[in-house]
Parts: sequence; structure tokens; C-alpha cells
Amino acid sequence: MLLKILPVSLRKYFEMSKRQRKHEIQMTIWYMPLIYIAASIVFVIATLYLDLSFQLEQYTYEFFRINADITRMLVSTLIGGILTLSAFTLNSLLVVLTTFSGQFSPRMLINFVSDKRTQHALGIFNGNFVYVLLVFLFIGNAEYEYFVAVPTITILMAFTSSVTFIYFINHATTWMQVHNITDSMKQSSEKIINQTLRKDLEAYRCENPGNLLEDHQEKTFHIGAVQSGYVQLVDYHTMIEEARKDNIIVQFKAQVGDYILRGNELISYWGPGADHIEKEKYGRMISIGYKETELQDLQMGMHKLAEIAIKSISNDDPKTASNAIYRMSELMLTVEDYITFTPYLMDKDGQVRVILLSESFEYYIYRGFGYIRHYARDNHLVITDLVGSIASIAESIDESKHEMLWDFACNTIDHIEEKVIYELDKTFLLQEMERLAMTTGHKLDYYHIYRRFYPVDG
Repeated sequence: MLLKILPVSLRKYFEMSKRQRKHEIQMTIWYMPLIYIAASIVFVIATLYLDLSFQLEQYTYEFFRINADITRMLVSTLIGGILTLSAFTLNSLLVVLTTFSGQFSPRMLINFVSDKRTQHALGIFNGNFVYVLLVFLFIGNAEYEYFVAVPTITILMAFTSSVTFIYFINHATTWMQVHNITDSMKQSSEKIINQTLRKDLEAYRCENPGNLLEDHQEKTFHIGAVQSGYVQLVDYHTMIEEARKDNIIVQFKAQVGDYILRGNELISYWGPGADHIEKEKYGRMISIGYKETELQDLQMGMHKLAEIAIKSISNDDPKTASNAIYRMSELMLTVEDYITFTPYLMDKDGQVRVILLSESFEYYIYRGFGYIRHYARDNHLVITDLVGSIASIAESIDESKHEMLWDFACNTIDHIEEKVIYELDKTFLLQEMERLAMTTGHKLDYYHIYRRFYPVDG
């Protein structure tokens, strides 16, 4: 009943799972400032106690004692100064966000706002402003002639604000540099792989499915989505444990990041205990919302990098596109190192309990590079860098993935118009293809591609 009274912007946090709520709160711009404001209130209490109750001026040298009128003038002046710095900082923040929206991708706003340095800077400004405001309120009618803690701490707050202002401007300009943006995106995606996906999935994956309870598959039950939206988060650990207790196998019909409509089949299950379980409890283990989240969705991080490359191509900035491609190739190595491409998740007894949608390394190659090559159709410089990155991946990856990389590169080359490509572009592109062919063992196939660009007369 109480939740219905709250605004939608606050109510949504109570409707989320604990893990998702923590993630969402940390990514909002008011999370860190609230902490600093709370800390500033504690400072106000401590400062006023030292001056008004403890009477600190009696225990300090005369040099540190400041007249009450001067203290009030100092505090009132710094209120306006700190507020001006805060306003200028927020204005700079809006300029940065607007630039990111137009030049790169609206998805980048989340990363800048959720950056700890951004939140700490805004928190310091807000905390300092609240401090001087509250101090001025309580010393306005105080009858004491001298203050020590109030002017000292207030001057320290003003100094902190001025240093933070310089720090924030430097942070914003540094963060906007392309190599920092793409590296931040790559690190964010690697964090998802190393912490979230390995913890949630890799600990339960198995190569050999074993007994899939085929004798009970004739009687399969289906659970549909209770609302439309993106599949945001799945509690795999709880689902595996509940499936073990109920003695069933759960099979997913959608994966994290997919958009589904209300009533679409979400999961199905079968097994000896399938007739006597509560359907709703498995539905509650899957969070569906109106937006995509990065908690378990590696593809979203890939899409951000791809969008930077695509925007750069449309803005005639091939170096930025190439930088995004290089970061994507680093991410591919992380995917290959830490993700086991098997859909089976087993319980502690070694019995498969959850079956995911099948994915392959080829799927991630397409998600990472497929959009870029589509928008870089006639940009031979970007295509050359893309093929070169694939060749670099092939040199660092297991041989079992070489065929997928070669096929993707060949399919990319097949859609290049040989008659309109410059000679040097053709030369460097073929050099990268030859390097990939030598690594993947397709030297003879490379000669067919070479002859396509340099046909034999007669």
C-alpha cells in the first residue's frame, strides 16, 4: 500500500531485486552526493560543538581566533562562491553529456554519470555547500565573540571546492578523449565477464550434458513472460538449487538482453517432479524491465563499442573507429579465455538442471564486428583495420576458433567492390588477409581472393 504512494521514480527501486537495486542506485547521479551531504551534516555538528559547547578558542593561540562578525562575513561569502563553482561544474557536466549524445552514443551518458570520479566531484560540491549553509544558519545569532573551528573548516571546504573544480574539469576533458572512452567500455565489459558471468554461469557449466530426463520430455510445461520488456537478470544459482529440489530441468527460450512481449514463452521445464511445482517461483527468478542492463549482458558492452565505431564512421573519424575495433578485439580474447560455450548448467551432484540458449564464439564475433562492417561498407581503411584485428585475434586464440574468424573475414571481403578501391587500399587489405590466411591455414584460399582483386588477363 505504501509503495503506491511513492513516485514511480522511487517505487521502481523497491520492485527490483537486491542485486539490481544496488547496481541501479550506484549508477544514479544522486547516490554519492547524498553520502557527502550526510557527512557534511556530521561535520557541522562536530564543528559547532567545538566552538559553541567545547569553546575551542580557550585552548588555542590568539592567531587562530577569528572575530564573530568576520566569521559570519566569511561564511556568507563562501556560500555564494561554492554555489557558483557548483553551478559552473554542473553546466560543464551538461555540455559533456550533450557532446557525448550527439557525437558518440546516448549509452555513454550512463558510463560518465556512473563514473566514481564524476560522482565524487559532485558529492564534494554539494557536501561543501550544505556545510557552509548550515553553519551560517547556526552561527547567525550566536553570542560568542570568537570562532576557531568554523572559519578553519569553512576555509578548508572552500579550498577543497576550488581544487575539486580543477580536478573535475581535467577529469571531464580527459574522459572525453577517445582512447579513454573505448578503454573504459572495454574494462566495463571485462568486469562483467570476470566477476558476473564467471560467478553466475561458469561455475555451473558442463560440457557433457549426461542425463537430460528424456523420458519425461513428452510432458513439458511452459512459463510465459508476465510483462513485456528486456530480460535483465537471472538468478541462476537459486534456479539450479530449486530445480534440483523439484527434480526437473529448466530450459530457457530467451536469453539476457532479449526483448520479449507479455505472454511470450520464457522458459519450459520437465522432469519427475514437474507436476507438483509452483510455476510462479521460477518466473520470479527472472527480472524483466523496460531497459537493458549490463549486469549479465555482455552484448550491451559490445554494442556500445560498436556504436562508437559506427558514429565515428558517419562523422568521418576513421581513427576513432579503428580504436574501437582494437578494443573490441581485446574483448574477444577475454570472451575466449573465460567463457565456456556450452548451454548446460549442472547442480552440485553433476546433474544438468538448466539449459540456456546455445551460443558460440562466432555469435560474439558477429555481435562485436558485424554492425561495424555493415556501416563501413565502402570505407576500405576501416575494413582493413577490421580484418587486421581479426588476424591479430587469430594469432592469439585457440586454433579451434580459426575457421570462424576466416569465414567472417572472407564474408566481409566478398562485399567489397573491387573496381572502386584504391591501389594502396587494395595492397594493405590483401596484406592483412594474407596474414590471417597464414595463421588460419588458408593460404590456397587467399590466392583465390588475390586473383579476384588482380585477375589474370586472358
